[in-house]
Amino acid sequence: MQKLMNHVEFRTALENAIKGKSANKAPFSIAWASGKLSRAHLASWAENHYHYVGPFADYLGYIYARMPEQYQEAKDFLLANMYEEEIGGDRHTDLLIRFAEACGTTAERVKNPDNMTATTRGLQSWCYAVAMREDPIVAVAGLVVGLESQVPSIYRKQTPTLREKYKFTDEEVEFFDLHIVSDEVHGERGYQIVLEHANTVELQQRCLKICEIGAQMRLLYTTALYHDYVAKDIPLSELDMTETKVPADERALLQA
Repeated sequence: MQKLMNHVEFRTALENAIKGKSANKAPFSIAWASGKLSRAHLASWAENHYHYVGPFADYLGYIYARMPEQYQEAKDFLLANMYEEEIGGDRHTDLLIRFAEACGTTAERVKNPDNMTATTRGLQSWCYAVAMREDPIVAVAGLVVGLESQVPSIYRKQTPTLREKYKFTDEEVEFFDLHIVSDEVHGERGYQIVLEHANTVELQQRCLKICEIGAQMRLLYTTALYHDYVAKDIPLSELDMTETKVPADERALLQA
């Protein structure tokens, strides 16, 4: 019979729910970190990524509206996160478009939803569904812990390559530098909210499951970018997949 975990046990369980499913393991990410992608491949990433992260403040807004009033610190976090995304300096999507234009695409193409894949549309739809329908604490677990907390580890592997291999300027890669810092803070605040307010066995188990699903969704989204845009140019045999240590069942997903 499952029991209520203390904060240390629950934190470890949340981390384990994500472990092994990082988008760093996707062939697209491996090709990026090793400098094998072309600027056209990176442009396709930006044209898709805009439609996943562009509505992030909207996702958070739905959670904010349903968060219990007594959870004031959680509501304050969500509001501050939305502010940072949209008006707390440079709008994050504007920084993404700046990078996209440096890759050779246009703001019009980035904003056009016809240029995202079906898998990207699925990730966006999942985020909306979680934000609008799940318990607010479970939604924080899925979107902030399961998705947003991964970002610093992903961009720390990719950003040096953007400067060293592709010779992007600091201004052109500001989107990545910003999120390495901000999403580390956001991810930790998400953990603290979930640890404090998932205070029943049922809520803890639902949070664990949605963290696992969120990590799987981002891995699937990133893997689809490889198959949709890169596979014809860079076969898996040219990528070093050995260091990812992907379990056999998930390796089948990456190679599908």
